[in-house]
Amino acid sequence: MEIFAFILFLAVICVLLFGYPVAFTLAGVSLIFAFAGILTGTFDPALLQAFPSRLFGIMSNETLIAVPLFVFMGVMLERSKIADELLDTMASLFGSLRGGLGISVVLVGMLLAASTGIVGATVVTMGLLSLPTMLKRGYQPEISTGIICASGTLGQIIPPSIILVLLGDVLSSAYQQSQLNQGNFSPDTVSVGDLFVGAIIPGLLLVGLYLVYLIFIAWTKPAVMPAMQKHVDINLAAWFARVTRALVPPILLIILVLGSIIKGVATPTEAASVGAVGALFLALFNRRLDLQCLRDVMQRTVRVTCMVFMIFIGASIFSLVFRGYGGDTAVHALLTQLPGGAFSAILIVMLLMFLLGFILDFIEITFVVVPIVGPVLLSLGVDPVWLGIMIAINLQTSFLTPPFGFALFYLRGVAPKEIRTKQIYRGVAPFIAIQIFALLLIAYFPELAIWLPQKIY
Repeated sequence: MEIFAFILFLAVICVLLFGYPVAFTLAGVSLIFAFAGILTGTFDPALLQAFPSRLFGIMSNETLIAVPLFVFMGVMLERSKIADELLDTMASLFGSLRGGLGISVVLVGMLLAASTGIVGATVVTMGLLSLPTMLKRGYQPEISTGIICASGTLGQIIPPSIILVLLGDVLSSAYQQSQLNQGNFSPDTVSVGDLFVGAIIPGLLLVGLYLVYLIFIAWTKPAVMPAMQKHVDINLAAWFARVTRALVPPILLIILVLGSIIKGVATPTEAASVGAVGALFLALFNRRLDLQCLRDVMQRTVRVTCMVFMIFIGASIFSLVFRGYGGDTAVHALLTQLPGGAFSAILIVMLLMFLLGFILDFIEITFVVVPIVGPVLLSLGVDPVWLGIMIAINLQTSFLTPPFGFALFYLRGVAPKEIRTKQIYRGVAPFIAIQIFALLLIAYFPELAIWLPQKIY
């Protein structure tokens, strides 16, 4: 029966490669396997009776309310043209330095990641705004596209990230299940707030490594990243007012959202509502809020939220059928019997997730793969916060890696025609190496992810 579980997994992957919607593929293929198993007597139909209770659990999960709120916050900030002002302001701050425009793009990507948490929106926005400017200023196409793709994917790891919200919910269930399986009937919990706090140092580490690389390239190869010309006539008062107007509001919003979570004043869901309301005020502040804007933001929020929850529902059906065929038992036996113990198990899982990141979005991987492998890894003594951060950075690296990285497709869709796909691939290669280096650092020094949550909580 375990063979049918793995055939089910491969069948889902194959159907997805044909381009069918993820949510309906997960549910449809799983139900076909379930009905085939019922007809042949290899699947117990009583297992499907657990689906209504799972569906009700999804509907009543307060943590998941943060998803539409953070999506609303991100889309509203995108529509309020905050990226335009941030990029112009950062360019005025660092543009006169070698590589200053590239540094500005990374810092704006970091602020957008902390403000929106939506990778696709950040890459597309930065591609439309900064790529023409960088090329006009004499930046090499490879370094320009690499900077944009890398900084755009920071939304995967820098909180408040939607992937961390979803991972926190899934890992919380997996952590409790692993402890119950070990006989601990008063299990500890891990929250979305733990992951948010745990991601701060790794996220800043990645940004720091990006900046070190860009500064090194700017000083060793000045022709690749030339400095912008200085403007002599600068009105300091007007310049200071512009910097304050562009930087202070988004930074205050970030502090309100993350600070309320870190201080324990608000849950991630409550903090998400603060972020959504704050984004509305920022749009008003920038004079970008009207009925048409609000309508567009609401429609995009509903579309993204429906997609997330439909995938969640499809993944619930998949996990029921997968477990019905004994797939969870087979995965547990496979990972626990590997030579090398927890190290080998984590390595295999990370490689699998990295490869799946070529064809699946982070939402599908979070809902399909993590519930299967999470309880096994956590039962081996792996820290749940460290595991969540490792998964997030691993998927971020996967989204940058040619030929199937999602960030590459996003940028290819908005890049000028004279930018060749090969140039984008070459541009992201150094940043992939930085990502892998950061992943190895966090693997070797888990304190980078778990020290701050332990210190605060």
